[in-house]
Amino acid sequence: MDVIRQITAAIESVDGVSLLDVDPGATTNRTVVTFVGRPDAAVEAAFRGIQKAAELIDMRKHKGAHPRMGATDVCPFIPVSNVTWEEAIACARQLGKRIGDELKIPIYLYEKAAKDPARANLAVIRAGEYEGFFAKIKEPAWKPDFGPAVFNEQSGATAIGAREFLVAYNVNLNTKAVRRANSIAFDVRENGRIKTDDGTPYGKPVLDAKGEPVRIPGMLKHVKAIGWYVEEYGIAQVSMNLTNIEETPLHAAFDACSEAATKRGLRVTGSEVVGMLPKKCLVDAGKYFLRKQKWSEGASEEELIDIGIRSMGLSELKPFDPKEKIIEFKMEPAAKKSLVKMDLRQFCNETLSDSPAPGGGSVAALMGALGVSLGGMVANLSAGKRGWDDKLQYFSDWAVKAQQLKDELLFLVDEDTAAFSKVMDAFALPKESAEEKAARSAAIQGANKYAAEIPLRVMETAFKSYQILVEMADKGNPASISDIGVGLLATRACIQGAALNVRINLAGLKDEKVKSTLQEKVRKISADSEARFKEISQIVEGKLT
Repeated sequence: MDVIRQITAAIESVDGVSLLDVDPGATTNRTVVTFVGRPDAAVEAAFRGIQKAAELIDMRKHKGAHPRMGATDVCPFIPVSNVTWEEAIACARQLGKRIGDELKIPIYLYEKAAKDPARANLAVIRAGEYEGFFAKIKEPAWKPDFGPAVFNEQSGATAIGAREFLVAYNVNLNTKAVRRANSIAFDVRENGRIKTDDGTPYGKPVLDAKGEPVRIPGMLKHVKAIGWYVEEYGIAQVSMNLTNIEETPLHAAFDACSEAATKRGLRVTGSEVVGMLPKKCLVDAGKYFLRKQKWSEGASEEELIDIGIRSMGLSELKPFDPKEKIIEFKMEPAAKKSLVKMDLRQFCNETLSDSPAPGGGSVAALMGALGVSLGGMVANLSAGKRGWDDKLQYFSDWAVKAQQLKDELLFLVDEDTAAFSKVMDAFALPKESAEEKAARSAAIQGANKYAAEIPLRVMETAFKSYQILVEMADKGNPASISDIGVGLLATRACIQGAALNVRINLAGLKDEKVKSTLQEKVRKISADSEARFKEISQIVEGKLT
C-alpha cells in the first residue's frame, strides 16, 4: 500500500488533476487508478505516475493472477467531456514518446491510438506476458512504437491508448475451481472456445479449410473473459472486460454468466466492479431488472441504481458506494448551495429568508416538478394495479417520461437561481472607463436574456406534463383522480409563475427582436396551457362526481 500511495501522490502532484479512485487487488497484485483532468494535465500526471511505478516496482519479482507485461501495464485515455478523439489520441502518442525517450520503456499504442491495426487489441499486445516479451520484442513485428526494442527487465513494457469506457467486471461463483470458472468464461466471451471433435475441452481441435482451429463463438459481443481463483475471497470468478457497454451492458454480462453457471450446476452469488463505471450502467440495469419483475420502470435514478446494485450483488464482497464508484458522481463539483439537495424545511426557510434567491422562478420550477411527479405516481400505481397486467408497459412508459420531466424541472430549480446570480454578477462589474461600461452593459444584457430563457424553458418543460396528466386522468387508476387534479393545478401554477419571471427579466432587455420573440413564446404557451387545463379539469371533475 505504501508503493501505491507513492504512485498516486505523484499523480495528484499535478495541478488540474483529480484522483477519482484507487482499486487495489491482492490476488491480482494489480491496482486500477482512475484520475481526471485537462488533456495536458492528464498527460503530465500519467507520466509522473508511470515514472514512479518504474522506480518502485520490480517486474522480476512480480507475480499476480491477472495477465500483465509491465510495472504500468496499460494506460488508456478516455474522453469524458469537451475532448475529441483526435485530442485523446494525441495525448496517448505524446505520452508514449516521452516515456520511450526519457524512461527507456518500450511503448505499444493500442485501440484508437494504434499505428498498426494488427496491434490494436490489448490482448494481442500482452500475449506472452512479461516473461514472454524478452524474446517477442526481438521480432520485427513487435518493434515498439516508442522506446528501445530491448525489453526493460525491471519495468517491462507498457501499452498506451485511447478508448471508450471499459468496465472491468468480475462475477462471483460458488466454487473454487478455476477450470469451471474458465468454462463459463468461454461460454460468455466473444472469442468463445475452440471446437473439438468430441465436444469436450480434451478432444482434437476441428480445423477449417486453411488449417486454422474452428471457434464456437460465445454468448456476448465485445466481452473478454477468463476464470481465476481469488485467494482473498476464497472463490473463483469470471473476470470480464466489457469493451462496448452500449451493445453488451453490465446486466447482460451478469445474466449470461448466471445462465451459463446454472447449466453447469453452479450458481452466481454476486459480482464486483473493478475501478469505476458510468452511471448509465446501473440505471439501465435497474430498468432491466424491473422489467424482469414485470414492474414499472418509472423509478427515480437513485432507486434504479440501488436496484441494479442489489440485483447483481455488487456489495457481496465489499460495500459498493455509488458516490465512490460512479464516474459522474465522483466528478460532480461540490455545489455551493444546491436547492434540490435541501430538505423541505431548509428549502422553505431559504425561500423565506431575506435573500432574493431562490425566488419565484425556482419555486415555479419546483411546482412543475411536483405536478408531473403526481402524474408519474398515478402511472406507477396503475402499472401495479391487480388485474391490469396487460397495461403494464403502457403505464410504465408514462412513468418513465414523468421521471425525465421531473429531473429536468428539478435541474431548472437550481438553474433559475444561478441565472439570477449571473445578473447580479453583471451589475457588480466595474464601470469606471468607457471600455468597462461597454463590457458591463453587454454582460447585463446577456445575463438578462439568459435569466428570461430559463423560466421560458420551465414553461416548455412543464407544458409536456399535461400529456401525462390527461392520459392518467382518462385511463389511470380512478382512485387516484384527486392526485391528478392536484398535479394539474401545480402544473398550471408553474407555467403561470414562470411566465411572470420571463416578463420581468425581459423588461431590462434592449434587443427588441429577441424580446418580441420571447414574448410571443410566452403568450402561446400560456394560452395553450389554459386550454389544456380546462380540458383535463373537465375529466377530473367528471370522475370525481
